[in-house]
Amino acid sequence: MNIIFARDYDELSRLAAAKVADTMRSKPGAVLGLPTGSTPLGMYRELISMYKEGKLSFKDVTTFNLDEYEGIPKEDENSYYRFMRDNFFSHIDIDKGRTNIPDGMSCDVEEECRDYERRIEKASGIDLMVLGIGNNGHIGFNEPASYYAGITHRVKLHQNTIEANARFFGSVEKVPKYAVTMGIKSIMHCRSIMILASGKAKAGAIKKALEGSITPELPASVLQLHRDLTVIVDEEAGSLLK
Repeated sequence: MNIIFARDYDELSRLAAAKVADTMRSKPGAVLGLPTGSTPLGMYRELISMYKEGKLSFKDVTTFNLDEYEGIPKEDENSYYRFMRDNFFSHIDIDKGRTNIPDGMSCDVEEECRDYERRIEKASGIDLMVLGIGNNGHIGFNEPASYYAGITHRVKLHQNTIEANARFFGSVEKVPKYAVTMGIKSIMHCRSIMILASGKAKAGAIKKALEGSITPELPASVLQLHRDLTVIVDEEAGSLLK
């Protein structure tokens, strides 16, 4: 485990983008696992700048997103498809046919999950998975539970997660109750993992994930077992670490 302490969010974003860029340069045609949410936005801005400055090209890169809400059309402003398009994909030279996001509108969610795993396997697996972490320790939408979920699956969101995401939807009632997410097994099979955390609200989850017991009740704790884990935290998120 390699833990990097950034001074602030801006430095965290630069360090995260540099890690992604290094992966792309060391392996042309790299396969990236990508998150949504507020934490990776700075990383995406840095990567866009690298592309516009001619330092990076995404034309041979393949991406797999962690998750998507169930029951929200792609063009809805709160879909993760829109998030990725508006905040990243439309600003770089990536082949849209190489971008993969679970289809939350599928009429057969179970088959969509199986197909997503087949696509990952066809791409020969994910080289670098970028993760955020929820206040309750979730990664992707893998919520605290009594067991680890395996591959891509449908999940019922915890009330804690619904309340945390209500700010994007205007009210708790409008937040979807279900999502499709890569499972813990899917994440742990990635060759390299980078987890990002910023702000005081994430300090408790980071401490438990990195220094606490490994338990499905705090899903991110399983990352302690990964063979190639990089953790980047700013001063507030890392403030409780020993």
